[in-house]
Amino acid sequence: MLPSFSAAESAWQPRQITKTARPRARDIGLVIGTFPTGPLNAITDVADVRVGHATVIEGDDIRTGVTAIIPGPGNLYTHPMPAWIHVGNGYGKLIGETQVREFGELETPILLTCTLCVWSAANALKEWVYEQPGMGEHTVNPIVGETNDSRVNNMWADPIQSEQVFEALDNASGGPVEEGSVGAGTGTQAFGWKGGIGTSSRVLPESLGGYTVGVLVQTNFGGTLTINGAPVGRELGSYA
Repeated sequence: MLPSFSAAESAWQPRQITKTARPRARDIGLVIGTFPTGPLNAITDVADVRVGHATVIEGDDIRTGVTAIIPGPGNLYTHPMPAWIHVGNGYGKLIGETQVREFGELETPILLTCTLCVWSAANALKEWVYEQPGMGEHTVNPIVGETNDSRVNNMWADPIQSEQVFEALDNASGGPVEEGSVGAGTGTQAFGWKGGIGTSSRVLPESLGGYTVGVLVQTNFGGTLTINGAPVGRELGSYA
C-alpha cells in the first residue's frame, strides 16, 4: 500500500531492540531474491517511514496487538501521499479501501491488527489524527487491515482500544523493525509454523530508477513452506 520512493538516506536515529534476536534468513546464509537489500533489509530503509507496535498478552486467551506504519513525515491529512491498494484475497475486514482507490491518496497511517479489532482501531486512529497539528473538522479515512488470530486470541473481547493504538503510533520510529511475535503478529501463524511480523527491502539499480522498495507483512496463512525452491515444509512434515 506504500508508493515508491527515490533511494535516499533515512532520517532515523538507531535504536536497540532489547528482545533476544533470532537470526534473520540472511544471517544464516539464506539469500532470497535478486536485488540487494537496503542497509536494514526493512521497510524503514525507505526514507521517513516509521513502524511501531503495541503487544497485548493478558490471561490465557488474549494474544494479539497492533502494528502502525507511518509512511511519511508531517500531517498526512494535510499532505497526503500517493497510494494504491491491491486485493489478492477479498475475505478480509479492510477499512478505508474505497477512498484510496477513488483518490489514489493515503491520508492516515496504516494499522494492522486482529480481525474483530479493526473498528475500534479505526476509531482510535481517527482520534489520533485529529490530535495532529493543523487538523480541523474534516472527515478522515483511516486505513486498518487485519488477520484472524483467533486460534490463540479471544478477538471477540475486542482487546485493541485507543491505548494500544496510540502506543503503537506514538512509539513508531525508523531504524530496525522488531519482527516476529510482536504487535499485529503476536497471534498469527503461517505454513503450519508460528507467523508474525516480517519486513524486507530491495534497492533497484540506477538503470531501473534507483528506488528503494520496502515491505512489511503480517503473516497468517496456510500452505507448504518452500525456501529458494527447497520443499522445507514437506520434508519436515509441517504444513497446514
